[in-house]
Amino acid sequence: MTSNQLPSGLELLKSITTAKDRPTGIWSLLGMDGAEINEGEVSFTITTRPDFANPLGTVHGGICATLLDSVMGCAVHSTLGPGVGYSTLELKVNYIRMVPTDGRRLIGTGLVIHGGRSTATAEGRVVDDQGRLVAHGTTTCLIHSPQ
Repeated sequence: MTSNQLPSGLELLKSITTAKDRPTGIWSLLGMDGAEINEGEVSFTITTRPDFANPLGTVHGGICATLLDSVMGCAVHSTLGPGVGYSTLELKVNYIRMVPTDGRRLIGTGLVIHGGRSTATAEGRVVDDQGRLVAHGTTTCLIHSPQ
């Protein structure tokens, strides 16, 4: 890739997740790490903490929803060409079990189901550090081709 060439989605994601000084974003806010980036499949991990708590004292559902949105969206992004972007058009999440805020590792994995010219779909799963399903979901993404 020359300096005037835009990176593919896969190249961009790999460069962001391996950079020593990653740009700020949702991954830094939630402490996402352990990235595994492959074309059409992406995984991130987070560690639960007390500031993720809902009023009942367990991890707020928005944390798993954000993790799912991130891994499914990045899975779609990993299949896109240079200069092509996406946005989440629809997100569906099913919650399976509560998660404590005491430092549990959650692993989110997103996998592309369909990649089209104008839309793409993906599915995702969040499991805890014992491999138990915590949440799963699907997304539809709108593809933004360069103009």
